[in-house]
Amino acid sequence: MLDTAKATAPVLILLGPPGAGKGTQARMLEDKFGLVQLSTGDLLRAAVAAGTEAGLAAKAVMEAGDLVSDEIVINILRDRLKDDDCAKGVILDGFPRTTVQAEALDVLLAESNQKINAAISLDVEDAAMVTRISGRYTCGGCGEGYHDEFKQPAVAGTCDKCGGTEMKRRADDNAETVASRLEAYHAQTAPLIAYYDGKSSLERIDAMGDINAIAGNLSAIVEKATA
Repeated sequence: MLDTAKATAPVLILLGPPGAGKGTQARMLEDKFGLVQLSTGDLLRAAVAAGTEAGLAAKAVMEAGDLVSDEIVINILRDRLKDDDCAKGVILDGFPRTTVQAEALDVLLAESNQKINAAISLDVEDAAMVTRISGRYTCGGCGEGYHDEFKQPAVAGTCDKCGGTEMKRRADDNAETVASRLEAYHAQTAPLIAYYDGKSSLERIDAMGDINAIAGNLSAIVEKATA
């Protein structure tokens, strides 16, 4: 029997290049709407730790130094969407990255009569991404994001959310790697904008302004998409 609650659970996608603010905005949407943020990296790590069939397959691939296949990622996502906390809806961050993955995702969602309610593109200027990315860091305890210029904790070195004092920076958050990551995004992921536009589920937001203003615009889209 079809799970009615699951069938009506909204599925949102955040699109945007590295540094566009997808993680920060997804967490704000989680807090406001009770949605669950699902990022590819977190899904893989959790599945491996849990020892699921898909997780063990992913572990073997990663230990061999290879990229995890789309099929494995889809299977891990299928398992995750069955969890009770996804009943209110999910935000996909970092997946899909290509139109092939988007098509596979459509097939997966159709299994439970779900669909993409909105694919939201956070539009930014490439030139500004170097400053944005090189200045960001996260709380080592809860993952809350901060930035040297745009979002500092109220007390320097102390996380506003959990009170942790261990802050981390990604080793590849530097000018040399940002250019190649942006190039990869435009080559592989940007075509998703056209894909979802063709399905009339694309929304676009200017993500160069104030974080709270962007969050307000996103909330309006989410409220419309989940009504």
